[in-house]
Amino acid sequence: MFPGGMNPKNMGRMMKQMGIKNDELDAERVEITLSGGKKVIFENPQVQLMVVQGQKTYTIMGDTVEETSIPEDDIKMVAESAEVSEEEAKKALEENDGDMAQAIMKLKGEEE
Repeated sequence: MFPGGMNPKNMGRMMKQMGIKNDELDAERVEITLSGGKKVIFENPQVQLMVVQGQKTYTIMGDTVEETSIPEDDIKMVAESAEVSEEEAKKALEENDGDMAQAIMKLKGEEE
């Protein structure tokens, strides 16, 4: 039952009368890229699409994994500054959430 004692069928009819369309999408993965390069990834999510007066709204539910995407330029700069390989620089950047100064200090053994 929905709040107020309304059953789902009646709620669906009311939404249809008001021009609201609601569908569940068959999604396998949803990836959202945030500013700063961080990604939020939903594996096997439940995705609802609601269309109200031509405007689409997506609701995503499920477990998430967060990833930080490191730009190649940052990797190269850290590798050069710390005099290490790009693989080591990338690992240090990932461990420090993309913070270049922290990654360089760690690689040089200067971290606090």
